[in-house]
Amino acid sequence: MIKALMIVRSTFYTSRGGDTIQVLQTAAHLAAHRICVDIKLTSEKIEYDQYDLLHFFNITRPADILYHIRKAKKPFFVSTILIDYSEYDKYHRKGPAGMLFRFLTADSIEYMKTISRWLLGKDRLVSYEYIWKGQRRAIIDILQHASLLLPNSHSEYRRLIEQYHCPADHMVIPNGVDTSLFAFNKSVEKDPLMVLCVARIEGIKNQLNLIRALRNTQFNLFIIGTAAINQTSYYQECRQLASGNIQFIEHLPQEELVSYYQKAKVHALPSWFETTGLSSLEAAAMGCNIVITDKGDTREYFGTDASYCDPASPESIFNSVQKAATMSNNGLLLQKIHMQYSWEQATVRTIEAYKSVKHIWH
Repeated sequence: MIKALMIVRSTFYTSRGGDTIQVLQTAAHLAAHRICVDIKLTSEKIEYDQYDLLHFFNITRPADILYHIRKAKKPFFVSTILIDYSEYDKYHRKGPAGMLFRFLTADSIEYMKTISRWLLGKDRLVSYEYIWKGQRRAIIDILQHASLLLPNSHSEYRRLIEQYHCPADHMVIPNGVDTSLFAFNKSVEKDPLMVLCVARIEGIKNQLNLIRALRNTQFNLFIIGTAAINQTSYYQECRQLASGNIQFIEHLPQEELVSYYQKAKVHALPSWFETTGLSSLEAAAMGCNIVITDKGDTREYFGTDASYCDPASPESIFNSVQKAATMSNNGLLLQKIHMQYSWEQATVRTIEAYKSVKHIWH
């Protein structure tokens, strides 16, 4: 039996995000295919000899990866999840950091953020090589040595090559939905004025402009998620701006999200950037009409079956929500998700990727 080790960020459990769901679901489904998977935080001590391969996530956190590939000398795969935070960081982040970031490249900004989190004790820095190597060179080093890159879309891979000019072997592994859990009941009537936003509360997800768009309107907005560890001031700003038609609900386990997705007519995620918008996929599987950012890789997933908005414009967000609230759902996106975007299908592709590196298989 093959033994795979998934190595994840040190805040994987304490600051849960879309990557948390992706890792846990992929690991669980791989186990059902008789591939033994362990999950370890990047900061944990690891006995590499026990494993046939390593699987990393988030290429934008190369310090989490460098140390282990040097120590392990094993075949490794990277689910790149290449999020571009730079538009938010340069033009919408407040305070001294926002002023500084305006003059820096995207890679320099990520380097500053990584070092700051480490110095402030908010994250672990496992690779001291990263300090002198820097963000860009560290990422290129990883791209050059990976057995295979596993982006979530063709669009993501194209962005990766445009940014780092380092073509590498890759296989697209689409993000998925637990279709047995998120099973839409057509007999339950949707509330056309109920709007959900399921996401960690942080600047990149842009809940602030969603609140500006929907405050004191006819819509009832439910913001479901926990504040990111280092963005409590952003969370407080959201709370202060919210009017009576906006409710905040702490992070919910996926099982408890089902009833909210089932009832809401609209799910809105007007992020400054999305590789997929995992909660949007889940909401779509539950028959919600989708409002999503026009920035990132979202069109490859949602095509013409979503309402796209400009995250910088509360007016654009409101218009997209209003449009989504009045549209009938033709079921095409729901059908597409079942055919292309289940975790089972993502897992079959992941196994294909592992198998493509022949010497892993005994």
